[in-house]
Parts: sequence; C-alpha cells; structure tokens
Amino acid sequence: MKSDIITIPTLEAIDEAAQQFVKNMHDSTVFAFYGNMGAGKTTFIRAVCAALGVTDTVTSPTFAIINEYRSSTAPVYHFDFYRLKDIGDAMAIGTEDYLYSGHICLIEWPEIIEPLLPADAVKVAISVDDDGVRTVEMLKVES
Repeated sequence: MKSDIITIPTLEAIDEAAQQFVKNMHDSTVFAFYGNMGAGKTTFIRAVCAALGVTDTVTSPTFAIINEYRSSTAPVYHFDFYRLKDIGDAMAIGTEDYLYSGHICLIEWPEIIEPLLPADAVKVAISVDDDGVRTVEMLKVES
C-alpha cells in the first residue's frame, strides 16, 4: 500500500488540497471516502469535483444515492450509501456498472458496498484534529 497525505488547515485551503488530490489520482477511478459524520467528506468532494472541471452544482446525494456530474472530459459519479440497508440495495441501482465504467466514482459511506469495490479502489480517510485541521489520506494499492 502506498499512502498520500494531504493536510487542510482551514476551509480556505480546500481548493489547493483538492488540486493536490486530483494530481495524486493518477489512473485510479474509484475513491471510497471514510470519515465520521461532519468530517467534511461532501465538502471535500465538492472541491475535488471543481478541480476536475465539474461545472454542475455538487450536492450531497444522501437521498438520491447517486449524482452524476458533467466535467470537461467525462462524467463523474458521486455516491452516498449512508441510507442503504444492505448491499442488495446498492446492487439494485446498478452500482457495479458505475464502479467498473472507467469513470471517476467518489463514494461516501462505502462500508456497506466494500465487497463490490474494485481491487484497485483508493481508500480515502478524512479525519479532523482537535484544532479543526483536516487530514486526507489516500491509501492506494501499489501497481
């Protein structure tokens, strides 16, 4: 496993952190975001989408489960599996088709669908220190 760590000291630094994240994406397409409620997963994904050239409004797909955004090059899929009861719910909406589409997939609350994740999915852990500094750690399988 290879790990890239990005620190976000303030909300003003989020765009720069998102640019660094996109630079570290390389050829990976599936990113599973882990973190406590309020850690900033959706906010960070919004900044990542902007760095990817998404011009659509990026919102949490908590109730829709999946949002599709347009970028200058290809669609970007944003999932939120917080409300799903089991993996069957994810399979019923065609999650595997999205995950293996070759397009970027940004997944919040991926725990319930971990068996569906591709082997090369990048796990992204977002944590918040006591002083409010956020740390984004990208855990990648080395190729």
